[in-house]
Amino acid sequence: MFDHVGPNVRDYEQSRAFYEQALAPLGWSVLAEWPDHGVVGFGDRGTPVFWVHQREPYTTGMHVAFTCDDRATVDAFHAAGLAAGGTDNGAPGLRWYHENYYGAFVFDPDGNNVEAVCHKAE
Repeated sequence: MFDHVGPNVRDYEQSRAFYEQALAPLGWSVLAEWPDHGVVGFGDRGTPVFWVHQREPYTTGMHVAFTCDDRATVDAFHAAGLAAGGTDNGAPGLRWYHENYYGAFVFDPDGNNVEAVCHKAE
């Protein structure tokens, strides 16, 4: 099991704002932050597990997927990610990965592929 993961970003403030808005529908929020060092940690259970850090080398092309309890949350993530300045990389919908794989994808400001996914039938 992972302890924590996260991308290196070019612009701390832009990325912090993006992830704060995009992850809010999932119940994730800022749980730790050191703005003077360009570091912010997000989580949903009291412990930051997704860390964004402004430093080189910048992460581009990373893929990260966040599990959702229902398809409505996947939809809300996608809308929030676009509203936060993300770029659409796949509207909410069923995927071929398995019959109940319902996912949505947005690119963050650095081009990382951020996904929300629900594996439950509805």
